[in-house]
Amino acid sequence: MSLAALASLALYGLEAFPVRVEVHVGPGLPAFHIVGLPDTGVRESRERVRSAIISSGLEFPAGRITANLAPADLPKDSGRFDLPIALGVLLASGQVTPWQQGGVGTGPDVDLSGYVFAGELSLTGAVVSVNAPLAIALAVARRDPLVRLILPAACAGVAARVPGLTVLAAQRLLDVVAHFSGAANLPSAQPEALPAAVSSTPCLSDVRGQAMARRVLEIAAAGGHSLLMAGPPGAGKSMLAHRLPGLLPRLSAEQALEVAALSSVSGRGYTVSDLPPFRAPHHSASAPALVGGGALPRPGEISMAHHGILFLDELPEFDRRVLESLREPIEMGRISIARSSRTLTFPAAFQLIAAMNPCPCGWLGHRKMRCACSADRIEKYRDKISGPLLDRIDLQIALSAVDDGWFDAPLGEASAPVRERVERCRARQLARQALPNAKLGVGDLDRYCVLDGAAKNLLKQAMLRWSWSARVVHRVLRVARTLADLSELDTLGAAQVAEAIQYRQPWGSRPDPQ
Repeated sequence: MSLAALASLALYGLEAFPVRVEVHVGPGLPAFHIVGLPDTGVRESRERVRSAIISSGLEFPAGRITANLAPADLPKDSGRFDLPIALGVLLASGQVTPWQQGGVGTGPDVDLSGYVFAGELSLTGAVVSVNAPLAIALAVARRDPLVRLILPAACAGVAARVPGLTVLAAQRLLDVVAHFSGAANLPSAQPEALPAAVSSTPCLSDVRGQAMARRVLEIAAAGGHSLLMAGPPGAGKSMLAHRLPGLLPRLSAEQALEVAALSSVSGRGYTVSDLPPFRAPHHSASAPALVGGGALPRPGEISMAHHGILFLDELPEFDRRVLESLREPIEMGRISIARSSRTLTFPAAFQLIAAMNPCPCGWLGHRKMRCACSADRIEKYRDKISGPLLDRIDLQIALSAVDDGWFDAPLGEASAPVRERVERCRARQLARQALPNAKLGVGDLDRYCVLDGAAKNLLKQAMLRWSWSARVVHRVLRVARTLADLSELDTLGAAQVAEAIQYRQPWGSRPDPQ
């Protein structure tokens, strides 16, 4: 046969689009062309494919070879098309006679639709690892789990963790040739074992004092709530934030795969782990660094914190436009990046934890240190955080400076017992509504956040006193629902609502003009 067609995938962000690799070998002067909007890395496949075929002891055809990567308007990058192009050349030149069994036909109507190929070739004919194997495997499994995915052996074990998908591991080009010639079958990749959970996160027992902050941290972990901590330097804001991952439930197998897939697409490597990710970008980070972007969009920090924590220290020091870009992802759990050709969506179900000083110098309200900031300067500093963004943060607390005798205070409660309470609370939420309380929709609040008479009156008074928007009221209800779950209560009482209201004052009243 002079024409062969195989299936592969093109990655654009986290999305994978099917690509039909068509290879034609015809008469004419020797030439090798790759068409279909390939980038430099794909165009260089010509030399890698030629050397790999010759090094494998096969014959590179002397004729006019054309490899078409369809659809033609979809950009193609990386070397993952080497393997399907090389196999297409061998099929089209008649050097590989497909076996009739296993769903592979013979003659000009060879059907390889049951396979998807992705692999880069070395000059020796070895099939080397490709980027983002998890993203490729997840896309194949979601589109057609019955398809067999052929990947390099170096990364096939990671892709084999996707449930319900058959992944075949290829060491060399000759192994793939032998598989389709019926000489030997490619081995099925065995899923790589998930690394054992290592208690690498610092323990909450290191925090001495700050009883209210510890309570709020447990509430944030139990319900998946966002948190803003305001307090003077040394109050323990960053210390508390870095101990939150140790309180969160472990990731499920599916969540761990999603996190690893995002990491592999970003080009930062990947490790499949059940530990929730913790991302803490510097306050100089740009909007594309935080939300994602680029000519070929890649996920930003909020997507890298998917199913985990995004910690923003020194919150007012971030550019205001960067902070405003967080408003939609906080509520929607995803971020959409629009380009002229298409719009990409990255998951961003992160838990926002932020810390800030009460004023530019940091000493406002301190018992011993004197604040040197004017009222106007304090107002300008706090106004860097807009009202709409504050409305979207569930828990907002003011931390006081630690007592002088903190060094002699006993150790606080360790992370392990707190995590046990958090896991029981999360299990209660998932059994009732299949998602954490922080993700409850507006339509679900009437069903799951039933208030008794005293609680309803208290909430109405708070609404009138602070002129709360409907969004703030909904977030107070979600926090109260978590407090009730921690106490194993079905109905929200005045105690839960009062405590939830208490956690809506990040720095108290505004300072009076001096």
